[in-house]
Amino acid sequence: MTIVTKVEKATSTAEDTLKRKVRDGSVVSGGHLVARALKNEGVDTIFTLCGGHIIDIYDGCIDEGIRIIDVRHEQVAAHAADGYARQTGKMGCVVTTAGPGCTNAVTGIATAFRSESPVLHIGGQGALTQHKMGSLQDLPHVDMMTPITKFAACVSSTERIADMISMAARECFSGASGPSYLEIPRDVLDREIPIEKAVIPQPGKYRASTYSIGDPADIEKLADVLVNAERPAVLFGQQVFTSGSTQAAVELLRGLDIPGYFNGASRGTLPIGDPHHFDRTRGFAFNNADVIVVIGTPFDFRMGYGKRISKDLTLVQIDQDYRTVGKNRDIDLGLVGHPGAILSAVLQAASARIDKGKRQARREWMKTLEQQEVIAYDKVLPLLKSDQSPIHPYRVAYELNEFLGEDTIYIGDGGDVVTISAQAVRPRNPGQWMDPGALGSLGVGTGFALGAKLAHPQKEVLCYYGDGAFSMTAFDMETCDRFNAPYLAVIGNNSSMNQIRYGQVAKYGEERGNVGNKLGDVEFSKFAHMLGNHGEEVREASEIQPALLRAREAIAKTGRSAVVNIWVDPNEYAPGTKNQTMYK
Repeated sequence: MTIVTKVEKATSTAEDTLKRKVRDGSVVSGGHLVARALKNEGVDTIFTLCGGHIIDIYDGCIDEGIRIIDVRHEQVAAHAADGYARQTGKMGCVVTTAGPGCTNAVTGIATAFRSESPVLHIGGQGALTQHKMGSLQDLPHVDMMTPITKFAACVSSTERIADMISMAARECFSGASGPSYLEIPRDVLDREIPIEKAVIPQPGKYRASTYSIGDPADIEKLADVLVNAERPAVLFGQQVFTSGSTQAAVELLRGLDIPGYFNGASRGTLPIGDPHHFDRTRGFAFNNADVIVVIGTPFDFRMGYGKRISKDLTLVQIDQDYRTVGKNRDIDLGLVGHPGAILSAVLQAASARIDKGKRQARREWMKTLEQQEVIAYDKVLPLLKSDQSPIHPYRVAYELNEFLGEDTIYIGDGGDVVTISAQAVRPRNPGQWMDPGALGSLGVGTGFALGAKLAHPQKEVLCYYGDGAFSMTAFDMETCDRFNAPYLAVIGNNSSMNQIRYGQVAKYGEERGNVGNKLGDVEFSKFAHMLGNHGEEVREASEIQPALLRAREAIAKTGRSAVVNIWVDPNEYAPGTKNQTMYK
């Protein structure tokens, strides 16, 4: 009697599968259709955590040459797909198994939704033949994902897989970008069908240009407004970078002599020292300008819902999403379309009618703003140069800015960590600032670092975490190293969830306010050592820069990530935290 072991049986099954694939190229499985469709969409990398519902997708990705990056937690996979999309301009892709695989990714997809990032989330599901029977990890994924995506659907036939992926991809890039979700049941993925029965849209034959200028009459109106303005200012938001409109933004500012302010990924659009670059006088400009143009950023809590802008001026809003224009604040002119196309058209229309007198007035206006910039910087300078111990968080932000290279991608992950560093850190190029965005998610940093480094292996990636944020997703630092994507993790450690702690202490006092927000004192350098990486503790301001330089050297030498744990004063807060502006 011949005894067949489990290993031999598994090997035989695998060999049969491979023989069938080689023997009959006219038959294709659902998972292979997924991979083929992703390749047609320009996807070259998927971020995932394995699960039985989705394994045929992996096999397809191997055949299509799509890189598979497997992480330790699905939240990191979703953030990595988001980060990859932000850095490449391509659609990011995260693939999760059913049930907890999907729920673990929810925060990452919601972050992409509020940040207008094009991410396709493909999720597994129990077989259609087991529908409503209580199959393994069964949940109503589509119902759950609908409120935080632009498109969510279940693929109910193998024949339609590629067609549905192309549909979801179009939704990702329709108007303002955002995530889509597709649920694919296991039997739909595993089923094999004749290739001629698969609906596979041909690349290049189902897309249209999104390079729209909106209403040409409004282009003329805006050109007139800017040509006749004496004290204009333009605020460039995330969409300006993600839509590829950076050059058009620069040309508008320089062509018409207009001061520019920048947030999100648009930071770094102009080099520091450029006469049109301003960043510390936005509030002054909002109160004293005669024209404000807001491009690609909503009037949400970060903008005081538009209330921080004077009512005694002409307010123009440009956005890729019609629903955003004029939301929360009345405007004088709204344009919906591609930011770069609109700005180029406006500059062309305005160039033929420039008023020399008005242009000179704008230059005087910029001189006024330059003087205010100096005043604002002098005010914060003592904090930036503080030698106090424990270390002042503003000093950390200052040292980080001094440390940045021309190609360093800076990621902020935390509360006050992001708010404070925004006042000091100046990325050298557009797209080199990343933060959680409007959702305010903690734990984005590790995934963003992974996605950014894989997108740009030649660039340095630095993530500045709060200690609370670092502890949420830090174990995927091992993933970064496993896939040759090392980065520098810097931690502002105050052993607290400090942004929230301030509000509690201010409202309830020390005794009742220090509840639910205090963390233990953790020497995170030891976490790095556990992974076999460089790590060190910093307790004095003078030690920050040398520690950062040693970490950079260690990464270059070992090809592995490094951790610098900086102990900061828990009783220092960002001005916005003290004013609780995020809730007003």
